[in-house]
Amino acid sequence: MNLTQRPRRLRTDGVRPLVRETDLSASDLIAPVFVDATTDERVPIETMPGHERVPVDQAVERVEEVRETGVEAVMLFGVPESKDPKGTRAWAEDGVVQTAARRIASETDAYVITDVCLCEYTDHGHCGVLEADAEDDPRLTVRNDETLGLLKRIATSHAAAGADMVAPSGMIDGMVGAIREGLDADGFDDVPIMSYAAKYESAFYGPFRDAADGAPAFGDRRHYQMDPANAREARREVALDVEQGADVLMVKPALPYLDVVRDIRESYDHPVAAYNVSGEYAMLHAAAEKGWLDLESVAYESLLSIKRAGADLILTYFAEDLADRL
Repeated sequence: MNLTQRPRRLRTDGVRPLVRETDLSASDLIAPVFVDATTDERVPIETMPGHERVPVDQAVERVEEVRETGVEAVMLFGVPESKDPKGTRAWAEDGVVQTAARRIASETDAYVITDVCLCEYTDHGHCGVLEADAEDDPRLTVRNDETLGLLKRIATSHAAAGADMVAPSGMIDGMVGAIREGLDADGFDDVPIMSYAAKYESAFYGPFRDAADGAPAFGDRRHYQMDPANAREARREVALDVEQGADVLMVKPALPYLDVVRDIRESYDHPVAAYNVSGEYAMLHAAAEKGWLDLESVAYESLLSIKRAGADLILTYFAEDLADRL
């Protein structure tokens, strides 16, 4: 044989890292942190091994633990002390996220991102103001335009508490524009928005709903989250968020939607984020517990695939576990 092209020449130990096309580092990762106003001690999340809800008084300590691994950014999710039909604790000055963000911003150097949504704060578990008879009629769910004003209030309250970035996740039409308007009007024009621009109605969210206590009391979210069958729709959703002022574009979940991540990366110059969600985390842990997979190896390979697809930022429950390796 006369092989002039031998790709294996570039796979030896000395040259292999020099020609590596994709690098993953701890600074690419965002670690979720769950702060719970209903508890005085840490509560393990059964469906997400290694993760806990922490009381407000331990929020700073929890973020410092994240920072020690080399991960620089956190995303705060809150479990409030009470819920009501409109989720009013979501924008309270002394709310769980507001209190935690204020302390973390003043006592740590972490970059603080906050989740802007209503599902954890409403007693019905949906991401906005309910339409009349929604509980009895599966064709009805959330009133879009009435919800926008509430999202604006949540985002500005987070910014006032010290959040460095806000991340609306409800897939409500016009949410980025409403939040940008509210932030700018209140003097927070330097606070960026990371929009969950293409968030799918996914079966991979199950464990998160245990973590954040945000499962719908009835029905589902198919009327505001995207159909998993649709990719072209994601382009339209992202285009609208860009027009309204989104600074970072997120795809959620990550692994089943790498084609969408790649499409957005090729279409826009904005930073692209991907959410490696709770179900993706839990299934690898379950397989590892069975002895079927090596957890660290498959976790690393999963995140590497997300980065290779085009994500600049990865929100992942593996952040701390992999930071040392990276």
